[in-house]
Parts: sequence; C-alpha cells; structure tokens
Amino acid sequence: MRPLLTVVREFVLVGDEPGPIPRIDDPRFSMAAASKSATMRRTWLDTFDWRLFRAGLTLELLVGRGTSELVLTGRDGEPVASELMASPSAGRAASNGHAGAPIRWPSLVEDLPVGPLRERLAPVVGVRALLPVTRATSVRHELRALNCDDKTVAVLAVDQMNVTSPRHGQPPTRLSVIPLRGYQAQATKLADLLEKSKGVAPAAQSPFEAALAAAGRRPGDYTSKIDVQLSAEMPVVLALATILRRLDSAIEVNLSGTISDIDTEFLHDLRVAVRRTRSVLKTAQTALPASFVARYRPEFKWLGDLTTPTRDLDVYLLGYPSMAARLVAATPHDLTPFRLHLEQQRAVAHRQLARGLRSARYKSLVSSWRHDLDQLAANPGRKPAVGPFAARRISKMHQQVLTSGGAIGPSSPPQALHDLRKRCKELRYLLEVFASLHDPAEQWRAVNELKSLQDCLGEFQDTEVQITELRAFATQMMAARSAPAETLLAMGEIAATLAVRQGKARAEFAGRFAEFASPRGRARIGALTGAAA
Repeated sequence: MRPLLTVVREFVLVGDEPGPIPRIDDPRFSMAAASKSATMRRTWLDTFDWRLFRAGLTLELLVGRGTSELVLTGRDGEPVASELMASPSAGRAASNGHAGAPIRWPSLVEDLPVGPLRERLAPVVGVRALLPVTRATSVRHELRALNCDDKTVAVLAVDQMNVTSPRHGQPPTRLSVIPLRGYQAQATKLADLLEKSKGVAPAAQSPFEAALAAAGRRPGDYTSKIDVQLSAEMPVVLALATILRRLDSAIEVNLSGTISDIDTEFLHDLRVAVRRTRSVLKTAQTALPASFVARYRPEFKWLGDLTTPTRDLDVYLLGYPSMAARLVAATPHDLTPFRLHLEQQRAVAHRQLARGLRSARYKSLVSSWRHDLDQLAANPGRKPAVGPFAARRISKMHQQVLTSGGAIGPSSPPQALHDLRKRCKELRYLLEVFASLHDPAEQWRAVNELKSLQDCLGEFQDTEVQITELRAFATQMMAARSAPAETLLAMGEIAATLAVRQGKARAEFAGRFAEFASPRGRARIGALTGAAA
C-alpha cells in the first residue's frame, strides 16, 4: 500500500442509531475492511492555565499495545513533534531493575526525554507542570475505499471514542478520510459524497475539544485574571462582593495544587488572589461594613504571611540556574551545597504551608468568608454606584503614587522606594479589579505603563531582600558546617552581582517614573476614571 497523506476531511456519525459504516450510493466507490480494530488509551495534557492551548498546540499521550507516544500537534492538526515513551510494560521492567520507567503525571517538562519535543514545549510550558486535562479510550478500525478499478484510493479511519467520567454523554463516532498518494482528487470526491450521506456531518470539533466537551470542560476554563463584568451603575457593595467571590474562587482552585506542590505557579496564583483580596479590603473599606473589614483584614494578612516563606524560596530556586550561570570566579559546582540548603529549607517551609492550609483556622476562614460574602451580595443596598466609587479610589491612589514618587531623589533611602512599590501595587490591583469599567485598550496601556515602573521598583527591592537573605543563608550553613569555603565565595560573588543589579535599577528609576508621571500618563488615568465615573 502506498504511504498515507494527511486527513483530507473529517466527519462525525450522527442520528438516532448511527452505523459504523456510512453508506455511499455511487457505483464509482465501494468499501472493504482494511484492518482489525485496535484500542488506544488517550490522555490530553496541558498546564493548569492552558499554556499549550493558548499557543495553538495540543499534546496527546497515545498508549496502545506495547507502545506509548507523546504527540504534539498544531492548531491545524499537523504534527509538530513527537517522542516515543516508556510503555506500562517498560515500567514493570523498571521496577525489576531495568531502565525506562514511564513518566507519572503531573510532570515538569524537564522530566521529559531530551529531544525536539522537549525543546518545543519548554519555552511555552515554562515552570508549569503538564497534567491530564481529559482521558478517553478509542477503538479504531480502518476501511479501504476502492474505485471502480478496485484500486484503494483512500482509507476511512473510524474512531469510536469513550471519555473517562463523561458528564455530557460520549463524543460521536469520528470518520477521517485519508487519501493515498496519487488519489487525492478521487478521495476528495469521496469526501464530497460522504458529506451528503445520511447520518454524516462535518466534524466541528477536534478530538480534543470533543473529549473535553463530553467531560464537561472547555479549553481555557481557568485564568488568573479577574474576569468579572461590572456596570458603572451597579451598587458598590454588590460589585465588591462579586470581585471578592471571584478572588475566592481563584484561591480555591489553586489550593489543591499548592498543597500537593504540583508546580510553583499554583502558590503564586493563590498568593496573587490573596494580595488582591487584601488590597480590596484596604482600599474599599469605606464602602464595606466596618465589622466585616475588621474581621477579615487580619485573617487574610495571616494567610499572606503563611505563604511568604515558601514563595521566597521558590523565587530563589527558580533563579538559581541563572545565578549559577553568571558565576565568573567560582563554578556552578561550587554552589551545589547552597542549592541543597535552599531545597531543604523549601521542603520545611512547604510542609508548614501545607499544614496551615489544612488547618482548622483556614477552614473556618473559608467557611465564614463565603457566608459573609453571600450576605453582602444579598443585601447590597442601592448606593453608591461602583463607577464613581472606582474612579475616586483610582484617582486618589494615582495621586499618592505621583506624590510619593515625585519626592524621591538620589539621596532618598531604600524604604522610600519600597513604600512607593506598595502604592504602585495597590494602584495596579485597583485597575485590575475594576477593569471591566474601562475601555480595554486604554486599560491595557495604563497597566503596561505602570508595570514598567513596577518592574524597576521590584528589581530594586527583590535584589535587596535577596542580598539580606543570602547573608542569612550563609550564616545558617556555617552554623550547620555545610558551607565549604568555595561555596561561601561563590555566594559572595552572587551577592556582588545582586548589588550591581540593584544599583542599575536605582539608576533607572528616575527615567521610569518620569515616563509614568508624564502628561500623557496622567491623561490616560484621567480618561479611565472619567469614563468609569
């Protein structure tokens, strides 16, 4: 048989009782069996925040009898890269002392074999783990489409897919027309006939999308953005309750991944949702009941403080490869004891974090928080409206940023820049939580201009914190006698590099702030608040 080309057209079998073989009333074509049925277990993988899907990629693990392969395809279904993987039988062999154990999911991209697939995935996936988003079993068989000369012109691949744990029934049987080389024109005519046949309809979804729909999911069903829709006339209490509920959902969906330590971004997204919650409680306290704010501000501060040690160590470990790569006098090998120390500290911090997130205090906070948010939403009152309220809060915070930043000169202490960074964060959170009140293009530009200033302030503060922590780590390692002289020297070189980066950020601050505080920048914020009001 000649080699197969790509699929020319795909269909689904529809109707009350769709048959496995569509009927074609045309004497130019006939059907014949081509192969026995084969069963394939299918697992589609993506990151929790759908990075592959958003990049137009689909990653599927196909497991058959004695075979296992990861296949990456593009938006058009064309293969991009693939990798043969260890099959379950290889895993049993590995348990008896042989190599080739299969990967367990979720898994980081660095756990994949080195090769084209890993290279293609790494820049898209980043630090996130690949995890199963849906699973199915396909029973496939093939039919040969013959022309009037009994020549095979195409293969009809019939795929009966059953999704694991379906919530909306099973996907319809899929039919793919695959031409043989030299018979593309006849295969296209065959596809035209099939499209007109009873019980056959063009496939509107990819197999991945069909499996997701049957499982009750949709691609991109998680985002860390605050995707709430507010109207300027909405009562401010109802708007705030809606925002806080959305932030609570973000905390909840990232909780399990944080406790299980699937990847570092679960904790990062959870922390962002906590910080946004704290910012709303602080900046909107005049609109919310005083008892409500007084009760929950300390509790969310506790939650934020609980997550800080693990996140700080995550930042160190995520930056470790670049720190080691920048060494000049020392070598990455000299730094190994420091990395081991960070990993040990991080393991301790994460155990304490997981314990706190499983604690009675956390469960009580979640239960009472949701109850009180429901009460607020049920009785929001009519005034004030959220549009004017948001405009006033953003204008006031914007003015505080301009005043604080304008007072910073070359001799200002580091604390002045730290305080400005906090105000910038609060302004950023206000812009984000009330984003649906603003023109999307103007909102995007305003946040981007603010982000440029924040990046500079963040670099300044983060390097200062890391220098301080680096000294503390060195002291701990010396006390534990786990720091050879070459490791301490390498750590000293890193501290010097951090100091250079901090100095550069300090030198760039004046220009970044001047750009943010320019008449154009002020006018942009004014336009946003004017429209919201």
